[in-house]
Amino acid sequence: MRTPTPTPTPTPTPTAAPAPRRRRAATLATAAALTALALTLTTACSKQGAGSSDSSTSTAGSAAPAIQGDITFNDDNLAKLDAALKSALAGKDTGKLDLAMVVNVAVDYWNAGKTGFTKGVADLGVQGTFQAPANGRLDQQLSMIQTLRGQSISAFSVSAIDPTAIKAPIQDANSAGIPVLAIDSPLPAEDGAALYLGTPNYQAGQKAGQAMKAALGGKGEVVVLVGSLTASNAVERIQGFEDALKGTDIKVVNKLADSMDASKALSNAQTAIQTDPNVTGLYGVYSYDGPSAAQAVQAAGRTGKVKVVSDDSDAQTLKFIQQGVIQATVVQSPYQQGYTGAYLLAALKVLGKDATLALVKPYLESDGTTLSSGVGVVTQENLSAFQAKQTQLGITG
Repeated sequence: MRTPTPTPTPTPTPTAAPAPRRRRAATLATAAALTALALTLTTACSKQGAGSSDSSTSTAGSAAPAIQGDITFNDDNLAKLDAALKSALAGKDTGKLDLAMVVNVAVDYWNAGKTGFTKGVADLGVQGTFQAPANGRLDQQLSMIQTLRGQSISAFSVSAIDPTAIKAPIQDANSAGIPVLAIDSPLPAEDGAALYLGTPNYQAGQKAGQAMKAALGGKGEVVVLVGSLTASNAVERIQGFEDALKGTDIKVVNKLADSMDASKALSNAQTAIQTDPNVTGLYGVYSYDGPSAAQAVQAAGRTGKVKVVSDDSDAQTLKFIQQGVIQATVVQSPYQQGYTGAYLLAALKVLGKDATLALVKPYLESDGTTLSSGVGVVTQENLSAFQAKQTQLGITG
């Protein structure tokens, strides 16, 4: 579902104009009083906005509420589950296992997933294959699965491009004794995937909505940029986003689909802010939507005036976070979808579905079907810590 992002041309972030009361003080105060006042204001600003490049303030002159960053994900629970699965597999015949991870498009987002999967199969001591359709095409993904079936794959995980089209291949795999794990985007239970490992998308949307609420101070008009208005993960995210805004004076005035085309996303963002001066926020749902929104905002000279909240942690997204063009991005943990996914596939094949689900049950979300890989929020304040964590896991790109 993710597509490469056009490289933006950074422009300088505008500097906030002095507050009116500051100018009045400058004209009335003596030199000594002016010096004291300047020191007082500097200290207050440091406490309110340290690390922030936001150029806008509320009418009272105070900073908007801070966006809460969080990069803990669900790592602790998944580490416990990994240990339980490893223990249950100890002494079992796993030598002939050949596992596969099939994602929806070859983009930077999935570098972390590939890294996790590669590490997982290595720790298990089994064979593994990572597959990603170059252009995110459904026919490519279905062909990859068919080819893997012909190579006698033991089990595979899949981030389905189309839940309807993937139903028959999953059912065929199940009939042949090949377990299937849904990752990244959930599938209906009747499709036959044993479990969903990935982001609780409604929760991710809520976090994006909370970030937007803080960025806008509870008031404004927002346009949603999204690859598809029908994909289940996108629908759930947008619903969570809108629900988080209830009770505020923030209104979602439009939802613009781009058919997983970054160029179209850029055009949509440009049109949104050029044709409606009341738009003060853009929410980018797919990984390239955030950078596209940021590029449009930066090119229009509206950095800090139009707030951007995005999803995912593409390199361009993180650069825009650093520059203050994107205020926050809601991040997933594709690494764990790869790593824990490998352990789950091995267990499903060797231990069987019932035994595996019994081990997983204590770690499921309240819906009883989702094993969360976690949701994080990256801002300027925790960007360095997030990048250090990625490096520690061996994630590049």
